[in-house]
Amino acid sequence: MTFLRSLWNDEQGQDLIEYTLLMAFVALASAALFIGAGGSVKGIWSATNSQLTAANSAAS
Repeated sequence: MTFLRSLWNDEQGQDLIEYTLLMAFVALASAALFIGAGGSVKGIWSATNSQLTAANSAAS
């Protein structure tokens, strides 16, 4: 019983776990932002492609 109590009260390694959880949260949040921004980037590339195609047709 004393071993379990000392194991429960031991805080060594707690910081490592907290930083790991924080890093995982930041990684997931970043991934969500990149996925959400994918549609915007696709729209920008489509508009740019359309304008370049129109400019190429007008120049020919």
